[in-house]
Amino acid sequence: MKILAIETSCDETAASLTEDRKVITNIVFSQVNIHKKYGGVYPALARREHKKKINLVIKKALGSHSWKEIDALAVTFGPGLVIALEVGLQKAKELAKRYQKPLIPVNHLEGHIFASFAQSKQGNPQVSPSFPFLAFIASGGHTSLILVKDFCSYQVLGETLDDAVGEALDKAAKILGLSYPGGPVIETLAKTGNPSFLDLPVPMKKREDLNFSFSGLKTAFRKKVEKLSQKEINKNLSSLAASFQKAAFSSLLDKLEKAILQTKVQSLVIGGGVFNNQTLRRLVRQLARKRKVDLFVPYRKKLYGDNAAMIGVAGFFKYQKGVFLLPSQLEKLDRVARPSLKLWTSPLNTPPPPKRAPAS
Repeated sequence: MKILAIETSCDETAASLTEDRKVITNIVFSQVNIHKKYGGVYPALARREHKKKINLVIKKALGSHSWKEIDALAVTFGPGLVIALEVGLQKAKELAKRYQKPLIPVNHLEGHIFASFAQSKQGNPQVSPSFPFLAFIASGGHTSLILVKDFCSYQVLGETLDDAVGEALDKAAKILGLSYPGGPVIETLAKTGNPSFLDLPVPMKKREDLNFSFSGLKTAFRKKVEKLSQKEINKNLSSLAASFQKAAFSSLLDKLEKAILQTKVQSLVIGGGVFNNQTLRRLVRQLARKRKVDLFVPYRKKLYGDNAAMIGVAGFFKYQKGVFLLPSQLEKLDRVARPSLKLWTSPLNTPPPPKRAPAS
């Protein structure tokens, strides 16, 4: 089954062509350089750039394939920046109507969950986890622990109460006077720094629930940095970055280990752009070995961050479950791009959301 997928939830304009789990094309236009001078994503600019690039990325994703070969379209309908989401959603609806194709609405988090199910164009033997499994999403906008019971059946075990970990890294970089996006800069500096240079609190460590919070860590870091002279900051930049990264990642690993022990799952899936950090991946691999859990990761680095191939693969599984709209049903997607969309929300008739797992 060939799916043309579109993703415009934030500052990447992306389109892909997938066949079942195989990624045929995966085109991503990043707006990072455009938003750099603002120190973060400027929504109106993101919308403008999506509109400028959407037709081009779709054309590149299709390549030599004709619309007659396409069986369905998939599109992200939340969560994300609403004026960015609407660009991809409206384009997908337009194409579905014009070419009379089914349209599969995909939650952005579903994309990150099922990125590890994607296969290369050659059909690499990518083994998939068996249900139920634990999904750990860490990105610029999301930090979530999710029990995946089946396709389209999820239980959110924990999520961030304020900043996502990617946002926290960006803000730490800003405190140090570094450029946006902060995550890659912090990672590069931390490689040569002393992670014990600052004594920083590990967020939420004493709480048994599986939620995250990074606002306290950010405040503690800013106060300690403000006590240093600019000369001291410049001299110890790598160690300052390493100290913040250590505290943030310690929180991630602490909650992940608790989730593994509470759920007793045998498989762990990771996704989201923060996992491009080599140190974090190494720490997760070590924890998975310690707890004897099988770890599943995307086969390519590009699939960690926001992209359309993950939306296409998730869309394939949703289509098999009957979660799609026929061209005559597209009005159900009017004004459905939602910035705070919950994982279980759908424009279709679906069961009520599952109850949150109680803290133990």
